[in-house]
Amino acid sequence: MDVQAVNQMQRPQGMPFHCNKIGHVALYVKDVQRSAKFYTEVMGFQISDAYDSSMIPGGVVFLRVSADHHGVALFQVPEGKPPEGGLHHMAFEVSSLDEVLRARDYLRKHDVQIHFEGRRRAGVQLAIEFTDPDGHNLEIYWGIDQIGSDGYVRPAEQWKGATSLEAAIADPVVGQDTTVQDRSLLHA
Repeated sequence: MDVQAVNQMQRPQGMPFHCNKIGHVALYVKDVQRSAKFYTEVMGFQISDAYDSSMIPGGVVFLRVSADHHGVALFQVPEGKPPEGGLHHMAFEVSSLDEVLRARDYLRKHDVQIHFEGRRRAGVQLAIEFTDPDGHNLEIYWGIDQIGSDGYVRPAEQWKGATSLEAAIADPVVGQDTTVQDRSLLHA
């Protein structure tokens, strides 16, 4: 590695989106229940939601340390994967739905293959998912549910999956404003 060259790398001027923060990290773990116990009872996280094996093999637990629906998600290591666990995906939050749409177009222009766009279930954020050059799964999202001091978490009956951003925008979940400021960003 050329350290001098790396130290000179900069964000390009005029990028159409800005990642505000690492929003959440999803991990593969050997035992979801054991890991959930560690993150709650040792680390002090709170559980927002959990999927059983009927939704995703091995289940998933979504945990939070802030108002964001989840900061850590725990996925069971799937059959056939190395048992030590590792990264499932890392997600970056942007400030607006328009930024998600602009990021989608920007990534496509840079030949980045997007393998999911739309809305998953728990957390109900609108997102695009893709891989970096080493195959790490990444997500850019907007609109993750916020959990107030009362601990209220959106019930599963209000989750609405969507397999395109346009479908997610056209059919918002309760309380989610999917108004797009620049309608030219929408694809038919």
